[in-house]
Amino acid sequence: MDTPPLFKQGASARARAGFFAMIAVLMLVVDSRMHTLTMVRQAMGTMLYPLQVVALVPRDAAYKVGDYFNSIATLQKENDALRRQQTLNAQLLQQERQIAVENAQLRNLLNMQQRIPSKSIVGEILYDARDPFTRKIILNRGSQQGVASGQPVIDDVGIVGQVTRVFPFTSEVTLLTDKDQAIPVQVLRNGLRSVAYGRGQSGVLDLRFMAANADIQKGDALVTSGIDGVYPPGLAVASVLQVETKSTDAFAHIVCLPAAGVDRHKQLLILLVEQNQAPRPDPDVSVDKSDKLLKRRLRDSSKETPAEAAVPGAAVPGVPAVTPAATAAVTPATAAAPAKAASQPVKSTR
Repeated sequence: MDTPPLFKQGASARARAGFFAMIAVLMLVVDSRMHTLTMVRQAMGTMLYPLQVVALVPRDAAYKVGDYFNSIATLQKENDALRRQQTLNAQLLQQERQIAVENAQLRNLLNMQQRIPSKSIVGEILYDARDPFTRKIILNRGSQQGVASGQPVIDDVGIVGQVTRVFPFTSEVTLLTDKDQAIPVQVLRNGLRSVAYGRGQSGVLDLRFMAANADIQKGDALVTSGIDGVYPPGLAVASVLQVETKSTDAFAHIVCLPAAGVDRHKQLLILLVEQNQAPRPDPDVSVDKSDKLLKRRLRDSSKETPAEAAVPGAAVPGVPAVTPAATAAVTPATAAAPAKAASQPVKSTR
C-alpha cells in the first residue's frame, strides 16, 4: 500500500538508515586511520562527566551505607573477640604471677630446707579449720608421709606453728597466733629468754610476765631458744612491735609481730623431728652378759643332782654367789643336805 502524498516528507526510512550507516562506517575508518575524533571524544567526555557523577550518586550512597553497616558489625565482632582475649590474657597473667610467687616461695623453702639439718617435708595448705575462734590450718601431709603430732612447721622466714593433730593423709597445724599456743623465745640482741603467747584473731604475740625493767626494746628480733625440745634453736619467731611499761605494774606489756607468713603463704615446711620422750621398757631387749650367764647357770644346775643343785656356795664367774632366784628354789629339806654330806664320808658305789 503506497503512502498518501500528504505524509511523504523526504527520503524513506530505509534510505536514511543506509545513509547513516555509511556515515558511521566512514567515521570509524577515518578515526582509526587519522585519529581525528580524539579531541571530539575528549570534549564530549568532559561535558558528560558531571552527568555521570550525578547518575552514580545513588549507587555510591548505597554502597557506602552497606559498607558502614558491615564495618559496624565487623568492629563489634572484633571488639568481642578482643574482650574475650583480654579476659583470657588477664587470667593467664594472674596464673603466671601466682605461679611465679609459688615458685619463689618453693625456692626459699628449698634454701631453708638445706640450711636446717633435720629432715623435713613440704606441705600445701588445703583450707582453714572450721572453728572461727582458733588459728588452725589443714595441710596435705599426714602420718603416711611421716608427720607426727608436735612437729614444728616453718616457712622461708621462721616458725609458723606446730602440728597438733595427724590423720593418715592430712594434718592439723595450730598457728603461733592461736590463743592456746605458746613458744619459748630468746631475744637475739642480749639472749634474754621468755615465752611468747598467741592472742587469737588479732594476729600478734604477747611476751607475758616480763619485768618492767627488762632489757627489751622495740624492733628486737625473737628467735626460738630450743629449751622446750620441740622447736630447733635459732629460728625466727617475731619482732617486738610495742613495749609499754607503767610504774604501777610489775610486768611490761610487750606486743610482738610474727616474722613468718602465717596467713600469706600456701606452701610450708614440716620438720620431721623426733619429740623427746621417756624410753619405754621393751621385753625383747637383750640382757647383759651377766644375766645371760646367770640364766645359763640356772639351766645347767637343773640338770645336776639335787645335792649339787642345792649347794648355795657354788660360785659362778662374774655372777654373785647367791641370787634371789636360787634362794627361792632352795627348800628346808635340801638346805640341811650340805651339812649331812659334809659330816658323813661319801661311799663308793663299787
